[in-house]
Amino acid sequence: MKQRIYIDTSVVGGYFDKEFARDTVPFFESVMNGERIILISDLLNKELTDAPAFVRDLLATMPSDCVEYISSTTESDLLADKYIEAKVVGKTSRDDCHHIALATLCRADVLVSWNFKHIVNLTRINGYNGVNTLLGHKWIEIRTPKEVMNYENK
Repeated sequence: MKQRIYIDTSVVGGYFDKEFARDTVPFFESVMNGERIILISDLLNKELTDAPAFVRDLLATMPSDCVEYISSTTESDLLADKYIEAKVVGKTSRDDCHHIALATLCRADVLVSWNFKHIVNLTRINGYNGVNTLLGHKWIEIRTPKEVMNYENK
């Protein structure tokens, strides 16, 4: 079974970023090779609206059978608010919370991000999952693209 991996905006940008490309390019190559499925949300697409065309166009190069589109819902809005109410992050990080909520509710195997301040951060991960537990949701694995790659066959 292929992993279903929710990606946030930092992963798309990381493909073109000198610091993160070394680990992000192979991640997207694994999607192109049909090894995993990426989950693309309407929030991600909204956040990419002002990005340069070449950044926005990256997702269009992914094979359609390796992409799953998901949409925000009232439930994802409410869950994002619960993370803020629990002070996992502040109100200015609501979009980050919404990414976590979407990945949680669509039961992604893992969420990948390069956002170390608000997402890939042990304190934040424990906070998000604490709220998820209290509300009866599955825990969400949160990792960097580098951490989800299989290096055994490389």
